[in-house]
Amino acid sequence: MCTSIAFSNPALYGRNLDLETSFGEQVVITPREYPFHFHHRPVMEHHFALIGMATVAANTPLYAEAVNEKGLYMAGLNFPGNAVYFPDDTGTEACITPYELIPLILGGCANLQQARRVLEGLRITAIPFSPSYPLAPLHWHIADATGSITAEPTAEGLKLYDNPAGVLTNNPPFPFQMMHLNLYQGLSPRQPENTFAPDLPLQPYGQGMGAVGLPGDWSPMSRFVRACFLKSHALFGEDSAENAVQFFHIMDAIAMVRGSVITPEGKPDLTIYSCCIDAQKLIYYYKTYTNSRPCAVQLTEEACRGSALAAFPLERKPDILFVGGKDPQ
Repeated sequence: MCTSIAFSNPALYGRNLDLETSFGEQVVITPREYPFHFHHRPVMEHHFALIGMATVAANTPLYAEAVNEKGLYMAGLNFPGNAVYFPDDTGTEACITPYELIPLILGGCANLQQARRVLEGLRITAIPFSPSYPLAPLHWHIADATGSITAEPTAEGLKLYDNPAGVLTNNPPFPFQMMHLNLYQGLSPRQPENTFAPDLPLQPYGQGMGAVGLPGDWSPMSRFVRACFLKSHALFGEDSAENAVQFFHIMDAIAMVRGSVITPEGKPDLTIYSCCIDAQKLIYYYKTYTNSRPCAVQLTEEACRGSALAAFPLERKPDILFVGGKDPQ
């Protein structure tokens, strides 16, 4: 259960990652000279530098989402019941595993146009990273300052869709998500006009009534609608840090509170972390469920150089500023 949002202007991208447990995630910078290995492609010895959230396993960064030094963003989201991967029966360079896709695209593509060309020729194969890392059913959100696309692996191959909404959640498939938005055309951040019965003396009795009917649950389709509404009406300023905070407010409105969603296994689903990526300054902001103060790591030119991964453990301890006195603890 996840939500990804991409703003082309300002160039802000990010996601909520919703799970019942942590997966060993940390902010990871992959510099230009750190080699990416693939099953059916030559080693990528030189590539664009990346920063994003990843698990590092066997010296391999397994990115959930990342941005490269050129400002191209990509996130993988859960797509259960719909993702179709092919058997590894051809062995050609067109075959790529799900965990190799983000390094391939962000490592070699400078913009969305280049990413689309590479994606069009790919065949997603059912190869897990290792037996201890189950094959995750995914689809992907890719974006830059020119727009965004959705890539979904289906039985007919990898489908690419223009994503004018700049939003992706989980199920159902993306075309149905966009069609479903037609039901909410009448919603507005402004007060409603009485078109229900103009002859009756009907008046708004509080602010926010123009959006009555906006879904408030945490199902993927409802989160898609809510994210699209908030994204369409969000107001940004000139200060980049304040814009990042505004981005987090949007993600907070879609985030899962512990206890509000219980999995079939009886575990609470919650927003493990939220991130906001400033693709102009190459700053990766994040906050965790237990620490709502934004933390930041920047992909500097110095960080882009070199051949060693840089990993930054997440700040999870609550960070509360006591004013007018000492911490009572």
